This record gives sequence, C-alpha cells and structure tokens, in this order.
Amino acid sequence: MDSIKVILVEDHTMVRLGLSLVFENCKDIDLIADADNGKKGVELALKLNPNVVLMDIGLPDIDGIQATSLIKKSNPNIKVLIFTSRESENDVFDSLSAGADGYIMKGANEDQMISAIKAVAEGTAWLDPAIARLVLSNVKKQTSISSETNASSNKNAKNTYGLTEREIEVLALIVEGLNNAQIAKKLVITLSTAKAHVHSILQKLYVTNRTQATIQAVKEGLV
Repeated sequence: MDSIKVILVEDHTMVRLGLSLVFENCKDIDLIADADNGKKGVELALKLNPNVVLMDIGLPDIDGIQATSLIKKSNPNIKVLIFTSRESENDVFDSLSAGADGYIMKGANEDQMISAIKAVAEGTAWLDPAIARLVLSNVKKQTSISSETNASSNKNAKNTYGLTEREIEVLALIVEGLNNAQIAKKLVITLSTAKAHVHSILQKLYVTNRTQATIQAVKEGLV
C-alpha cells in the first residue's frame, strides 16, 4: 500500500519539527507539507490533495475548526484529524460537526498518533480516549434527559431517520468506538453484515463518516 500523504497545520515550530521527526521514522506516512496558519493549511490541502490533514485548533488567520469546514466542503475525501490540547465540549463537538474525522490530544504518544492517522486514512473514526469519554458522557446525559422528559419523542426521533432496531444497536456500538469487526463479534453477526448496517446508518443519517454519525446520535438522542 502507498504511504499516507499528510499535511500538518500547526503554528508552533517545535511541534512541527518534533512531528516531522516522528514521521521520518514511519515508512507508512509521508509528510508532504506543513503550514503555520489555517488559511495556508486550507490552500495546501486543496492544492496537494493529501490523505490526511493533521489540524491544530488554535491557529492564526482562521482557526482549525473553520479550516476543517472549508477543506471538507471543498473536498470531502480529504480526512482531517484534529490534533490539539483543547478538550472542551464545545471545541470537540464543533470540530466534529465541521466534518473532522478524528480528534487526538497533543499528549498522545507516537504509536497513538500513527494509529490515529492510519485509522482516519482508512475511513475509520478515531477519538482520543479522553474525548471518547466526553462523547459517551454527553450521549448518556442527552439520553437521560430525553427519557425523563418525553420517552415517546425519543422513539419518534429514531423513526424520523428510518433506523431499524438492529441499526440502533449498531449505532450505539459506533458511538462506543467499536470498529466493524468488533461490532460483528459483539452482535454475533458476520463482518459483511456489520459493514452493511454501518453503510445503511450513514446513508440514513445523511453523514459521511462514523464520527459524524456519533455526533448526530448525540444531538438527536438516538442511542
């Protein structure tokens, strides 16, 4: 398989230098360019068409959330992995709603960073464990509020998208961060069936990736 082409958008010079050294030692990842501001990052991404953009949030000119939105609207095939020290709820959900395919904290080690890049390049959502806990906490809070105020409205929300009971089960496992193989094992179904359910869910929710499906599930109280 060809190496994964990556563009790094990060305004701190030492961070850019450090990551460039990490990628030099990884034969599967090719750092093709870097940018120190959001505007330049968008321009490079649309010009060079990388597999993955590693995107900081706190950037000059336009922030990483705006930059992510611009990239995804212009070329949805480019994967964006948010790479930041911010873990506030607003930043997380704004980034993912903008179309980010994953969210990893700057405290992650080299192996986690490489795994995250490979995952989003392959179309699998990646959420840093701390962020995954935040998402799940939000899901539980929203579900609790929904069930306490109007259980029937929550059921109607599911029916609005036409999700089957099995697809709701699969969506819940997507929110928990399980991949297709893990979903298949958990529900005792074949891998091809799990993939088919995930594909159907993405279509019904009008989203393009698992991360966006998670956000939609949180917003609508679907799981």
